[in-house]
Amino acid sequence: MPIPNSESRPLELTERLDRLLPQTQCGQCGYAGCRPYAEAMARGEAGIDHCPPGGDAGARALAHLLGLPALPYDRSRGEHKPPMVALVVEADCIGCTKCIQACPVDAIVGGSKHMHTVIEPLCTGCELCVPACPVDCIVMVPEQAR
Repeated sequence: MPIPNSESRPLELTERLDRLLPQTQCGQCGYAGCRPYAEAMARGEAGIDHCPPGGDAGARALAHLLGLPALPYDRSRGEHKPPMVALVVEADCIGCTKCIQACPVDAIVGGSKHMHTVIEPLCTGCELCVPACPVDCIVMVPEQAR
């Protein structure tokens, strides 16, 4: 009889935690994205309250999965907002590519010295492109306003 792989349980838990996270890849949790945060929670190295995009409901779902007491999300990490997407104000875009480099999910396309645009279905609303833009031509709009 084969010995069960003891490493499969943390991997399965990581997968389940990752599925509960909003997949914004914003880094507000202190990790480089949702997957690294899920891995840290599965190892017991991170709390369930680090995700502003998930809000209180997300923190409750993570607590339930881990069998921990529910906590509100840590408001010092950022504000919980409705789903947003980035929009490039085309008339103001100078084509610097800084937003492309900042986007963790490759939702922004364009060439150097040409106008850029956001592929809205891919945009997670992480807002990392906003401070990267030197001409402030990126605005966040409610997801349903697409």
